[in-house]
Amino acid sequence: MGPLYPQELLNPEYNLLIGFIIGIGFGFLLEASGFTNTRKLAGIFYGYDATVIKVFFTAALTATIGLFFMHFMGWIDITATFFPKTFWIPTLIGAVIMGLGFIIGGFCPGTSLSAAVTGKIDAMVFIIGVMLGIFGFIFSFNAWKGLRASGNMGKVNITEWLGIQEGVFIFIFALVAFASFVGFQWWQDKWKKNMSKEDIDDLGL
Repeated sequence: MGPLYPQELLNPEYNLLIGFIIGIGFGFLLEASGFTNTRKLAGIFYGYDATVIKVFFTAALTATIGLFFMHFMGWIDITATFFPKTFWIPTLIGAVIMGLGFIIGGFCPGTSLSAAVTGKIDAMVFIIGVMLGIFGFIFSFNAWKGLRASGNMGKVNITEWLGIQEGVFIFIFALVAFASFVGFQWWQDKWKKNMSKEDIDDLGL
């Protein structure tokens, strides 16, 4: 897991087991946080619920600061952490497609699995759509080879691309996260004024 496996601090057989346990825990937290509710998930796109953006930014910021601190203290070697090469064109196209799927279906792949486990039929249908998309891409892979390899930037992280130090980037990222919290909360409060009590209770706002 993370840099532990490449540095041989974790045996291969435990790698999958720990990943499985973390996956179950992650799914439990998604359900406990209300992230299997399509209206709550789609709320970020319509402005009435800022929970998703708060959770995403908090998770990313916590991981960023934690990894930077542990690397600075010499507890881990961040350079041993695997990350793939960047192909910005297919990444951008894929992000747009996933975003549209998120808005239309009300789920992302992870939340759809958690919701399906709870018995939600719309999540099961969403998963079928995801699988059709996966297999459709596999069987038509040759047609997308050129697009898949376009926009190759090599193996580069965002601080190298921007030409700034890691600490500076984390500080800027923290400011952006804080500004998003304030901005989206203001947006959510503005929406709540025009919502009925039943809708507010249903969304857990």
